[in-house]
Amino acid sequence: MSLRLFLTASALTASVLGCTGAGATAAVAEPCAPAPMGEAPPLKPTTAGTIEQAFACILTKFAGGPALNHQVLLSAAFAGFTQELQRRGKDQPDATMPALTGDRTRDLTAFSTVYQRITDKLPDDPELRQTVAEATMKAMVAVLHDNHAAWIREAPGPPPKKVEPGQIIEFGTGIAGYSPAEDDPAGRPPLFITMVRSGSPAARLGLRPGDVIRTVNGAPALVDGRLSRKTVEVLLGDPTSKAPVRLALHRPATNRDWKVTIKPATYPGSPLGFSQRLKGDIAYVKLAGFLPGGEKKVFADLAKMGKVHGLILDLRGNGGGFPGTANKLVSAFAHGKTIGHLCDVKGACEPKRTDDTVPLLNLPLVVLTDRGCASACDAFSAAVKDLGLGKLVGTRTAGIVSGPAGGFLLNDGSILELPTQYGLGPNKEIINTIGVAPDHFAPVTADDLSRGHDPGLTKAREIIGGI
Repeated sequence: MSLRLFLTASALTASVLGCTGAGATAAVAEPCAPAPMGEAPPLKPTTAGTIEQAFACILTKFAGGPALNHQVLLSAAFAGFTQELQRRGKDQPDATMPALTGDRTRDLTAFSTVYQRITDKLPDDPELRQTVAEATMKAMVAVLHDNHAAWIREAPGPPPKKVEPGQIIEFGTGIAGYSPAEDDPAGRPPLFITMVRSGSPAARLGLRPGDVIRTVNGAPALVDGRLSRKTVEVLLGDPTSKAPVRLALHRPATNRDWKVTIKPATYPGSPLGFSQRLKGDIAYVKLAGFLPGGEKKVFADLAKMGKVHGLILDLRGNGGGFPGTANKLVSAFAHGKTIGHLCDVKGACEPKRTDDTVPLLNLPLVVLTDRGCASACDAFSAAVKDLGLGKLVGTRTAGIVSGPAGGFLLNDGSILELPTQYGLGPNKEIINTIGVAPDHFAPVTADDLSRGHDPGLTKAREIIGGI
């Protein structure tokens, strides 16, 4: 599924209102509005009007907008603008930030006037002008320092081809999990694979969990211990260029070093979860994401297993998804509880409650977590721990959970993702940037995976067996 298509669909999961455009200039012809369900309109050039529209949308819809200094937005945008001019060798003597007065309308007008004058002097090259505009937009959003704020401009691709009910065709290398997580400040080398899709190009070449990735296309896999977004994009496989990916690998279990070239290709899609009955009548459910209705599959799988002594819910690598799905799963373990809070910038909060229409499972619960457990997965883990619904085993969660994001459609067809409220845990604790610590630490190393060991799963089975 196109990221742009996914975001337009997911935007309606948050309760958002159309942007009034307050504080924008008369040049903004359209207010920002919630992104529509389904395919977004075709992309158009990003103009000064688009930047103005995004500026107004941030100030009126972003959770921190009321407390935000608009001058910070404009100065960050102008910095991104001039830096891109320099990179392109197109800097100009009069590309100077205008004096700001503190009046939002006047300051935006002054910014737009200079921006338009400078871009009018650029060569008549649509690609150059678009690149400069994108740099300006990205810099303005980046200064929010919010992990759920993003500007998405992606040409819509064809929808995934369904081959049979419940299955799709995916494209890429098939490397579906890795550690450390992207740009994780707590990440530690080496970079190693945690999941390979069955039937994918990577699987056909014999790659498997635990394999250490030393270089990607000849460059170090990690820089200063961090995995960059660009490296992730290359590693997963670029659907546009379909460029081969060259990896230098090491397998700890056999001490083997080798190189492969993976050609991204289509392969049968894998479900985002699976379940099985473990020895000792313990149910194991792997859930890589909270998709709409995902809780129904979990409940159905448990029903098929019959009587079990406990549930191990493996959320390692679960990047989040739809909060409603996570809510219903939590609600299967407790009723009448507050599982989190949504707050505005002034600290006024509304509680998120369990859905007491969900039948209780009445099972001991152990949740496996890691640094890839993010967003709704962060919130789910906090609810389990704070409310004493089960035990967390593994490592601290990602702490990427600023608040539920709504998608807003801009006049160039792009989407501005903004959290409209801040999220807090059941005890009103801050989880964002901090994560949720496990009750039992059981990190998984490359050597563990390479040798077929899973310390987290072993500990989870011990806990349920001892209950």
